[in-house]
Amino acid sequence: MAEDETRVVRNDAEGRYELWLGDTLAGRAEFELQDAGTAFTHTEVDPAFEGQGLGSVLARGALEDAASRDEIIVPYCPFIRAYVKRHHEFDAHVLLPTPKHERREQ
Repeated sequence: MAEDETRVVRNDAEGRYELWLGDTLAGRAEFELQDAGTAFTHTEVDPAFEGQGLGSVLARGALEDAASRDEIIVPYCPFIRAYVKRHHEFDAHVLLPTPKHERREQ
């Protein structure tokens, strides 16, 4: 898979970042705009594309976009939370939820 075949697009109407592989929607990272910032709630890659590192491509693209908008990133989604814990370049934009503020994925 060539890197230029993938693109991450913010879809505010659907409340998600979309990972496109050519003309195919390969994954999504759902978010909600909240007072605290952009809350990432769920991330999913189509099973046909699992194991190719596309989840990381999606996470990076979504987080880079949110950070470029100077938004606070609140990672409720376990995948996004694990990603930001490994990639400290987003630290200035991340507000990790405390156990009191945890929410269940929908």
